[in-house]
Amino acid sequence: MTPNLEPGWLHTLEAEFKKDYMTSLKKFLISEKESGMTIYPKGADIFNAFNHTPFNEVKVVILGQDPYHGTGQAHGLSFSVQKGITIPPSLKNMYKELETDIDGFKIPAHGNLTQWADQGVLLLNATLTVRAHEAGSHQGKGWEQFTDQVIRKLSEEKSGLIFLLWGRFAQQKALLIDETKHTVLKAAHPSPFSAYNGFFGSKHFSQTNSILEKEGLKPINWQIH
Repeated sequence: MTPNLEPGWLHTLEAEFKKDYMTSLKKFLISEKESGMTIYPKGADIFNAFNHTPFNEVKVVILGQDPYHGTGQAHGLSFSVQKGITIPPSLKNMYKELETDIDGFKIPAHGNLTQWADQGVLLLNATLTVRAHEAGSHQGKGWEQFTDQVIRKLSEEKSGLIFLLWGRFAQQKALLIDETKHTVLKAAHPSPFSAYNGFFGSKHFSQTNSILEKEGLKPINWQIH
Protein backbone atom coordinates (compact mmCIF):
# COMPACT_ATOMS: atom_id res chain seq x y z
CA MET A 1 0.00 0.00 0.00
CA THR A 2 1.98 2.95 -1.28
CA PRO A 3 -0.42 5.80 -2.06
CA ASN A 4 0.05 8.72 -4.39
CA LEU A 5 1.80 10.93 -1.84
CA GLU A 6 3.71 14.21 -1.92
CA PRO A 7 7.43 13.26 -2.39
CA GLY A 8 8.65 14.67 0.95
CA TRP A 9 6.03 12.71 2.88
CA LEU A 10 6.63 9.60 0.78
CA HIS A 11 10.33 9.71 1.59
CA THR A 12 9.56 10.21 5.30
CA LEU A 13 6.87 7.54 5.58
CA GLU A 14 7.85 4.97 2.94
CA ALA A 15 8.89 2.36 5.51
CA GLU A 16 5.46 2.56 7.19
CA PHE A 17 3.66 1.42 4.05
CA LYS A 18 5.68 -1.80 4.05
CA LYS A 19 4.74 -2.75 7.62
CA ASP A 20 2.31 -5.54 8.52
CA TYR A 21 -0.23 -3.23 10.12
CA MET A 22 -0.59 -1.26 6.88
CA THR A 23 -1.06 -4.49 4.90
CA SER A 24 -3.83 -5.45 7.35
CA LEU A 25 -5.37 -1.98 7.09
CA LYS A 26 -5.41 -2.18 3.29
CA LYS A 27 -7.11 -5.60 3.46
CA PHE A 28 -9.68 -4.22 5.86
CA LEU A 29 -10.49 -1.25 3.57
CA ILE A 30 -10.81 -3.60 0.56
CA SER A 31 -13.16 -5.90 2.51
CA GLU A 32 -15.29 -2.90 3.53
CA LYS A 33 -15.72 -1.90 -0.11
CA GLU A 34 -16.34 -5.46 -1.27
CA SER A 35 -19.12 -5.82 1.30
CA GLY A 36 -20.82 -2.73 -0.14
CA MET A 37 -19.88 -0.20 2.52
CA THR A 38 -19.51 3.46 1.58
CA ILE A 39 -16.22 4.85 2.89
CA TYR A 40 -15.42 8.52 3.50
CA PRO A 41 -13.48 10.35 2.26
CA LYS A 42 -13.23 8.98 -1.28
CA GLY A 43 -9.96 7.20 -2.04
CA ALA A 44 -8.32 10.10 -3.86
CA ASP A 45 -8.88 12.38 -0.83
CA ILE A 46 -7.65 10.10 1.98
CA PHE A 47 -4.15 11.64 1.98
CA ASN A 48 -5.27 15.19 1.12
CA ALA A 49 -3.71 16.66 4.28
CA PHE A 50 -0.28 15.45 3.19
CA ASN A 51 -0.64 16.46 -0.45
CA HIS A 52 -1.81 19.99 0.37
CA THR A 53 0.84 20.48 3.09
CA PRO A 54 4.18 19.06 1.89
CA PHE A 55 6.49 17.71 4.62
CA ASN A 56 9.02 20.50 4.08
CA GLU A 57 6.34 23.20 4.38
CA VAL A 58 4.58 22.16 7.62
CA LYS A 59 4.43 25.03 10.15
CA VAL A 60 1.37 24.20 12.23
CA VAL A 61 -0.45 20.93 13.06
CA ILE A 62 -4.14 20.86 13.99
CA LEU A 63 -5.10 17.39 15.15
CA GLY A 64 -8.57 15.92 14.78
CA GLN A 65 -9.83 12.44 15.60
CA ASP A 66 -12.04 11.05 12.81
CA PRO A 67 -13.26 12.13 9.39
CA TYR A 68 -16.84 13.39 9.24
CA HIS A 69 -19.17 10.50 8.39
CA GLY A 70 -22.00 12.40 6.65
CA THR A 71 -22.57 12.47 2.90
CA GLY A 72 -20.20 14.81 1.05
CA GLN A 73 -18.51 16.17 4.18
CA ALA A 74 -15.05 14.62 4.53
CA HIS A 75 -12.29 15.42 2.08
CA GLY A 76 -9.15 14.46 3.98
CA LEU A 77 -8.56 17.58 6.10
CA SER A 78 -9.42 17.62 9.81
CA PHE A 79 -12.35 19.89 10.79
CA SER A 80 -12.87 20.82 7.11
CA VAL A 81 -15.88 20.10 4.89
CA GLN A 82 -16.37 20.54 1.18
CA LYS A 83 -18.02 23.68 -0.15
CA GLY A 84 -21.80 23.51 -0.28
CA ILE A 85 -21.96 21.41 2.91
CA THR A 86 -23.34 22.84 6.18
CA ILE A 87 -20.53 24.09 8.44
CA PRO A 88 -20.24 21.59 11.34
CA PRO A 89 -20.64 22.81 14.94
CA SER A 90 -16.95 22.48 15.93
CA LEU A 91 -15.82 24.48 12.92
CA LYS A 92 -18.50 27.11 13.59
CA ASN A 93 -16.94 27.53 17.03
CA MET A 94 -13.45 27.78 15.51
CA TYR A 95 -14.75 30.58 13.31
CA LYS A 96 -16.32 32.30 16.36
CA GLU A 97 -12.98 32.16 18.18
CA LEU A 98 -11.19 33.53 15.10
CA GLU A 99 -13.68 36.42 14.95
CA THR A 100 -12.67 37.53 18.46
CA ASP A 101 -8.98 36.60 18.14
CA ILE A 102 -7.93 37.90 14.70
CA ASP A 103 -8.61 41.54 13.80
CA GLY A 104 -10.91 41.85 10.81
CA PHE A 105 -11.72 38.13 10.55
CA LYS A 106 -15.11 37.60 8.93
CA ILE A 107 -16.95 34.30 9.34
CA PRO A 108 -16.82 32.50 5.99
CA ALA A 109 -19.82 31.16 4.09
CA HIS A 110 -18.33 27.67 3.82
CA GLY A 111 -16.17 25.23 5.78
CA ASN A 112 -13.46 24.25 3.31
CA LEU A 113 -10.09 24.82 5.02
CA THR A 114 -7.87 24.01 2.03
CA GLN A 115 -6.53 27.58 2.14
CA TRP A 116 -5.04 26.84 5.57
CA ALA A 117 -3.53 23.56 4.39
CA ASP A 118 -1.90 25.31 1.44
CA GLN A 119 -0.13 27.71 3.86
CA GLY A 120 1.52 24.98 5.93
CA VAL A 121 -1.25 24.02 8.37
CA LEU A 122 -1.34 20.21 8.51
CA LEU A 123 -4.98 19.31 9.17
CA LEU A 124 -4.42 15.77 10.40
CA ASN A 125 -7.02 13.31 11.64
CA ALA A 126 -5.81 10.40 13.77
CA THR A 127 -8.01 8.05 11.71
CA LEU A 128 -8.11 8.76 7.98
CA THR A 129 -11.26 6.87 6.92
CA VAL A 130 -14.73 6.11 8.27
CA ARG A 131 -17.77 4.09 7.24
CA ALA A 132 -20.65 6.30 6.10
CA HIS A 133 -22.92 7.38 8.97
CA GLU A 134 -20.97 5.32 11.55
CA ALA A 135 -18.73 7.55 13.67
CA GLY A 136 -15.48 5.93 14.76
CA SER A 137 -16.09 2.81 12.66
CA HIS A 138 -12.49 2.65 11.38
CA GLN A 139 -10.78 3.28 14.70
CA GLY A 140 -8.38 0.62 15.93
CA LYS A 141 -7.64 -0.73 12.42
CA GLY A 142 -4.15 0.72 12.03
CA TRP A 143 -4.63 4.35 11.08
CA GLU A 144 -3.73 5.57 14.58
CA GLN A 145 -0.41 3.70 14.42
CA PHE A 146 0.30 5.43 11.10
CA THR A 147 -0.65 8.95 12.22
CA ASP A 148 1.24 8.56 15.51
CA GLN A 149 4.29 7.88 13.39
CA VAL A 150 3.51 11.01 11.34
CA ILE A 151 3.57 13.07 14.55
CA ARG A 152 6.79 11.37 15.72
CA LYS A 153 8.51 12.04 12.38
CA LEU A 154 7.47 15.70 12.43
CA SER A 155 8.79 16.00 15.98
CA GLU A 156 12.08 14.26 15.23
CA GLU A 157 12.93 15.67 11.82
CA LYS A 158 11.70 19.25 12.13
CA SER A 159 11.94 22.06 14.67
CA GLY A 160 9.83 25.08 15.53
CA LEU A 161 6.46 23.53 14.70
CA ILE A 162 3.29 24.60 16.51
CA PHE A 163 0.91 21.82 17.54
CA LEU A 164 -2.66 22.83 18.41
CA LEU A 165 -4.09 20.07 20.61
CA TRP A 166 -7.75 20.59 21.38
CA GLY A 167 -9.53 18.20 23.73
CA ARG A 168 -8.36 15.17 25.70
CA PHE A 169 -7.86 12.89 22.71
CA ALA A 170 -5.55 15.30 20.89
CA GLN A 171 -3.70 16.22 24.08
CA GLN A 172 -2.69 12.58 24.62
CA LYS A 173 -0.54 12.93 21.48
CA ALA A 174 1.70 15.44 23.29
CA LEU A 175 3.71 12.41 24.47
CA LEU A 176 4.92 12.00 20.88
CA ILE A 177 6.20 15.60 20.62
CA ASP A 178 9.56 16.95 21.79
CA GLU A 179 8.50 20.16 23.52
CA THR A 180 12.10 21.37 23.70
CA LYS A 181 11.98 21.82 19.89
CA HIS A 182 8.32 22.57 19.26
CA THR A 183 5.45 24.59 20.75
CA VAL A 184 2.39 22.70 22.03
CA LEU A 185 -0.75 24.78 22.65
CA LYS A 186 -3.58 22.99 24.48
CA ALA A 187 -7.23 23.95 24.91
CA ALA A 188 -10.66 22.39 25.23
CA HIS A 189 -12.17 20.90 22.08
CA PRO A 190 -14.19 23.38 19.94
CA SER A 191 -17.23 21.08 20.07
CA PRO A 192 -20.40 22.69 21.48
CA PHE A 193 -20.07 20.32 24.47
CA SER A 194 -16.72 21.76 25.56
CA ALA A 195 -15.92 25.01 23.72
CA TYR A 196 -16.92 27.12 26.73
CA ASN A 197 -14.48 25.17 28.94
CA GLY A 198 -11.44 26.95 27.55
CA PHE A 199 -11.50 26.84 23.77
CA PHE A 200 -13.21 30.22 23.51
CA GLY A 201 -10.67 32.82 24.57
CA SER A 202 -7.66 30.54 24.06
CA LYS A 203 -6.36 32.85 21.30
CA HIS A 204 -4.47 29.98 19.70
CA PHE A 205 -4.70 31.50 16.23
CA SER A 206 -3.07 34.81 17.14
CA GLN A 207 -0.55 33.03 19.39
CA THR A 208 0.43 30.81 16.47
CA ASN A 209 1.07 33.84 14.27
CA SER A 210 3.10 35.61 16.97
CA ILE A 211 5.34 32.54 17.31
CA LEU A 212 5.77 32.24 13.53
CA GLU A 213 6.66 35.92 13.23
CA LYS A 214 9.23 35.63 16.05
CA GLU A 215 10.82 32.78 14.09
CA GLY A 216 10.96 35.01 11.00
CA LEU A 217 8.25 32.96 9.26
CA LYS A 218 5.21 34.20 7.40
CA PRO A 219 2.10 34.14 9.60
CA ILE A 220 -0.99 32.19 8.58
CA ASN A 221 -3.76 34.15 6.88
CA TRP A 222 -6.67 32.52 8.72
CA GLN A 223 -9.31 34.30 6.63
CA ILE A 224 -11.12 31.81 4.37
CA HIS A 225 -12.53 33.16 1.11
